[in-house]
Amino acid sequence: MTRFFFVTLALAALVGFANPQSASAQSEILGRWLPPEQDSVIEIYTCGDLVCGRIAHLDSPVDEDGKPRADNNNRDEALRGRPILGLELLDGFSRKDPGDYRGGRIYNPRDGKVYKAVMTLLADGTLKLRGYVGVPALGKTQIWTRPAN
Repeated sequence: MTRFFFVTLALAALVGFANPQSASAQSEILGRWLPPEQDSVIEIYTCGDLVCGRIAHLDSPVDEDGKPRADNNNRDEALRGRPILGLELLDGFSRKDPGDYRGGRIYNPRDGKVYKAVMTLLADGTLKLRGYVGVPALGKTQIWTRPAN
C-alpha cells in the first residue's frame, strides 16, 4: 500500500512538472491588473489550458445617458452594442517560460482592433504587455500594475 502511494505521488508530480500550463504554473499572472490609464481593472484568469482576461471594473461603467458603456468602436457592427464591462479582451495566451506568455491576442475597445500580443511578468511584479501587428517590433508596450487592494 505504501509503495502504491509513493508511485502515485511520483506520477502526479511528474504530470505537474511536465505540464507547464498547470494552474500553479499560471498563478503568477492570474488576478487583477491596472492598465496605465487606471480607469479599469482587468482580471486575468485561466480559460481551459490558456490564459484570458476580461474587464472586471470600469471607473465609469455608464455613459452620459446612464446606459452601460458599449463596445461602440468595434469593427464588427453586430458587436457594437455589447457592454464593455465584462468584455473579454485577452485570449489565447499560453505560458512558454516562467513569466512569459505568448500566442495570445488583445482586443482594444478604444480603437476596436485586435492585435497579437505577448505578456511578460517582470521582476518588479509588473506585467509588460506588448500588442503588435505582424511582428512584435511593430507594436506598443504597456506596463500593468496590481491594484492596491
